[in-house]
Amino acid sequence: MIDETLIFGHRGYPAKFPENSLSGFSYAIDHAIDGLEFDVHLTKDNIPVIMHDEKINRTTNGRGKIRQYTFDELQQFQLSNGETIPSLEQLLQLVAQRRVYLNLEFKTDRVHYTNIEKIVLDMVRDYDLVYPVIYSSFSLQTLKNAYRVDAHQQYCLLSDHVLHQPQRLAQIAHLSGVHLKHYQNLPNLEERIWTVDDPQKMKQLFEKRVAGIITDDFEMAQSVKPGVLV
Repeated sequence: MIDETLIFGHRGYPAKFPENSLSGFSYAIDHAIDGLEFDVHLTKDNIPVIMHDEKINRTTNGRGKIRQYTFDELQQFQLSNGETIPSLEQLLQLVAQRRVYLNLEFKTDRVHYTNIEKIVLDMVRDYDLVYPVIYSSFSLQTLKNAYRVDAHQQYCLLSDHVLHQPQRLAQIAHLSGVHLKHYQNLPNLEERIWTVDDPQKMKQLFEKRVAGIITDDFEMAQSVKPGVLV
């Protein structure tokens, strides 16, 4: 267990770059971010790609669901800065051998992509990463599926409500931690809080020594974190 609160960029650095863009990820890595949080879906031809929504409507100049397109077809659409939708493989190439944590969210709470857990875990295994990936999902079934594929990884449940009997849930579902929208004082369970953009709330969470905060503005968080020089 890490004895400090790590700062994770929520979908990269959306305060300055398009969310889930390679430029945002790259800037964050070059400016000493602790970790990156991002979302993964599958294309029609089972290529893991990074985007928050199930549809490309909000963040690109295209329309439709990710699973309706092959990866090559998706490349005709652009983010607001002209970049294409990144693949998971492109991000793994970017972070290989860099000292940055990855929090990969399986975006399966609305659409469950067949075999996404094995496809993603197998791909990550091929890369030389400094730190083990932290896998999260709102779908407990997805985390159970992933655990069956590889029981040696870190799996965390995402939740926007108070968890009852969290320790028992963690034991039954083989969770290493939880990612919550609120603080819930969970001894012996890693707790990361999303999406924290208020400096006062950041200070409170740093004082509580939660495992991580997930923020749209990691440079603000760096300026607030005790003992961090930016």
